[in-house]
Amino acid sequence: MNKIRIKYIYLLLTFFMFEVVCADNSGQVQKDESLVTVVVIDPGHGGKDPGTTGGNVEEKNVVLDIALKLGRYIETNFPEIEVIYTRKTDVFIPVYRRAAIANKADADLFISIHANAVDYKYVQGTETFVLGQHRSEDNLEVAKKENSVILLEDDYTTTYEGFDPHSPESYIMFELVQDEYKEQSIALANAIQNEFRLQAQRKDRSVKEAGFVVLRRISMPGVLVETGFLSNTSERNYLNSDKGRDEIAASIFRAFKAYKTDIEQKSSFHLVTGDESEQAATQKTSVLTANSEVQEESNTEKQPEENVYYSVQIMALQKKIETKPENFNGLDNVFRVDSPTVSRYFVGKFNKLEDAELNKELLLSRYEEAFVVAFRNNELISVKMLLGNEN
Repeated sequence: MNKIRIKYIYLLLTFFMFEVVCADNSGQVQKDESLVTVVVIDPGHGGKDPGTTGGNVEEKNVVLDIALKLGRYIETNFPEIEVIYTRKTDVFIPVYRRAAIANKADADLFISIHANAVDYKYVQGTETFVLGQHRSEDNLEVAKKENSVILLEDDYTTTYEGFDPHSPESYIMFELVQDEYKEQSIALANAIQNEFRLQAQRKDRSVKEAGFVVLRRISMPGVLVETGFLSNTSERNYLNSDKGRDEIAASIFRAFKAYKTDIEQKSSFHLVTGDESEQAATQKTSVLTANSEVQEESNTEKQPEENVYYSVQIMALQKKIETKPENFNGLDNVFRVDSPTVSRYFVGKFNKLEDAELNKELLLSRYEEAFVVAFRNNELISVKMLLGNEN
């Protein structure tokens, strides 16, 4: 193993240790109920970053209009769904902030919209990416192009722990990624490509995997959609037309609708919810009450009080870290909750929500994406659900 590879493996470990993924468990409770209630739409680039260009057409303007049209389709047809945009105007948003917006919103889905360009003018078509290891040099080049936006950010080497979007060695980290939402992301990506091919009559360049930083940092199913090639005259004219952008937005919406229906009919997620806790308690009672005398006793037995407290999640990693103060900037009240795919790290246990919120504000200077969670009988539950039960 050469020195360069050793260097990037070290950077990889550092990246995983300090990257704040912020997987909001209250969102996962919603997912367990098979509900898609919050969608984040991410128009790529913006402001000082025009993205790719073709002729006088800039990617940032094309994808913003598609994103706004998509959002309106969702809001009109599903008024109960909250649609959040990483940007609604021509402004520059750092990659880490785009992911932070989705994580903080407790989103159920993340859709990043882009346009492509290559040196070969004849290349055209749509492709939808999910997080993973690039399988070809073409996929790697797309990831490099989209990730290079971080070079416009202040102090990007610190923010992204030495990640260099132009270096193939930096992408070693994506070889080790095991995305817990990959199945859902691929399902949406397949639906999008089907709609592009069948309804919008676009050339299908298929669903692909690649190492996109923005998808690495989100904690929900997500896709990055390349809506066409601005380097191709025909496709550029199509994407520069209102009709073309509307067809693209409508195709993504129909795919979203199909994905939502599938998720709400058969969820792949499983975390304990309030309803499950009650069902489990009922099942235990039925076992104990096979004898009528026991049944009478169990009915009169006083139920134990619930143990409810709040905490602040500061990070979620695939790596398990000992909760020693030296590993967490001197914090001595960190605890960890493990699941099969991720370990989540929390600070403090508070009886009052306002105390947890205050602690979160103090932690934000060191853990930028810290947020408040709730526990009931040592099971993670949604803060929204807990407050709803209390009202």
